Amino acid sequence: MDIQAIKEKHKLVKEYSYEWVPVDKGYTDKILYINVGTNEIKEKDVPLEMKEKFIGGKGYGLRLLWDATEPRTPWNDPSNEIIISSGPIGGITQYSGTGKSLVVSISPQTGSVMDSNVGGFFGPFLKFAGYDALELQ
Repeated sequence: MDIQAIKEKHKLVKEYSYEWVPVDKGYTDKILYINVGTNEIKEKDVPLEMKEKFIGGKGYGLRLLWDATEPRTPWNDPSNEIIISSGPIGGITQYSGTGKSLVVSISPQTGSVMDSNVGGFFGPFLKFAGYDALELQ
């Protein structure tokens, strides 16, 4: 595999640098927002009100989707988002199943909000990178 040839065939669209935030009591209080239509990347703070009412994972995902969409937003509307988040124990090694994260969006099949619990390393790596959620629009 020729890495240089692969690099030459691809174009860097956007670059983002950030200052790492440590996990404190299960939270980083940061959201990474990426708009794939406008190439906007920014860091958002988790509102204190959201942190007090929702534990993380599904709660954060549902709240972020609620804020981004309207009641009649169809799945293929540009305002629909895909939100990936993990809870406060995401990635710790003391308990099994903490490698999970939640994906929340509007389903193309039903037109309603759906969430999916997924395993793997993405959720913990997102948390350890300094973010409680990834918001893709």
